[in-house]
Amino acid sequence: MTLGQHGALTVRWSATLLAAGLLAGCGTGETGLQRDAARQLQARVLEVTQATSQNNPATALRALEGLEAELEDAQSRGGISDERRRSITTIAAAVRADLTDAMAKTEQAKARAEEEARQAAEQAAAQTPPAQEAPAPSTVQPSGEDKGKKDNQGKGKDSG
Repeated sequence: MTLGQHGALTVRWSATLLAAGLLAGCGTGETGLQRDAARQLQARVLEVTQATSQNNPATALRALEGLEAELEDAQSRGGISDERRRSITTIAAAVRADLTDAMAKTEQAKARAEEEARQAAEQAAAQTPPAQEAPAPSTVQPSGEDKGKKDNQGKGKDSG
């Protein structure tokens, strides 16, 4: 499934915001994100952005789920502050909404195209004259030569 040009642009922009939100000032204690947690989260964000750049929203959504799991894990280990996690989660939610919207639009366009193709096929079938049946096979009359052979055979049996 591919995204339309506008949908792909929107999703890429959202993924870029996600990356920017994560990377802004990462690696220092003041940002609420420890260096190890930042590296792990950056890898997940990279998966999301790569999938969106390849117009693959299903893969991007799976990568986004991985990012969200990493966020929870990082917070439970103290690698990210609650404020920073909320900020990234908010951006991730926007990316998810864009991906979901883009997928829905793609599915709607696919359904419309399939319906139009079905209608066109029905219309073409209605305009095509029905096929005529082949004429029934006629009974072949034996030629005079064949008839004579049958007569001779019949005579031979009678004279017997």
